[in-house]
Amino acid sequence: MPPLITIEEVSRVFTSGARMVTALENVSFEIQAGNFVSIVGPSGCGKSTLLKIISGLLPASSGQVSVGGRPVERPLENVGMVFQAPVLLKWRSVLGNVLLPVEFAKLEVAGYLEKARALIKLVGLAGFEEMYPHELSGGMQQRASLCRALVTDPQLLLMDEPFGALDAMTRDDLDMELLRIWEERKKTVLFVTHSIQEAVFLSDQVFVMSARPGRLLEKIAIDLPRPRTMEMMSSAAHGAYTLRIRSLLAAAGGTSGSAVGSTM
Repeated sequence: MPPLITIEEVSRVFTSGARMVTALENVSFEIQAGNFVSIVGPSGCGKSTLLKIISGLLPASSGQVSVGGRPVERPLENVGMVFQAPVLLKWRSVLGNVLLPVEFAKLEVAGYLEKARALIKLVGLAGFEEMYPHELSGGMQQRASLCRALVTDPQLLLMDEPFGALDAMTRDDLDMELLRIWEERKKTVLFVTHSIQEAVFLSDQVFVMSARPGRLLEKIAIDLPRPRTMEMMSSAAHGAYTLRIRSLLAAAGGTSGSAVGSTM
């Protein structure tokens, strides 16, 4: 089966006056439909830039990106995006925020009401449909953001450190929630995180990036059984994958810790 995402020798250079900064350099990989792939790397290595290029929000300086066999030349329509901040409109209810992509796409809102409510129930927010963002915890806001990304049933979900600002327990809860939704709906997920442990726990593959300019150091297949459980994070296999990725980053001048900072 052809891959859903194909990245071929993609580079991205930013210019500011006379200064040029190469964020990404000759990055190539493929992702099959239905896979859960995480990207880890040092701060500033271009992980977030890569997501923007794949989504069509930012052009590559060179190379090519294809999604579904078609070159990405403009912002993709069939994609959901979740960011570190929930970015909910404070004057709209949970339901109103979830339905925003429907309105932006000029689709019939009435036809998506049942689906939006079902998603809200799926992430444990039933009864909060008419609440406003300031009435919700950070974790609840991020759950609403996830519903918003899924409401138009996109084939691809791009997630840029979506749980990085949350406390550890809430983050663990949302990791499990995300896996449950992924296993049920089989979306293709590309997940940027600064947590090596989180990447290993969630993913079919982990792509390890070098320090800037960001290059792909290695693609690591994660052979842990599914469905995943929190107990697996204490297993020898999980620890071995975590150590391998940490060692790759340290050898490339990234980090020797279990997490790395935010990206460009």
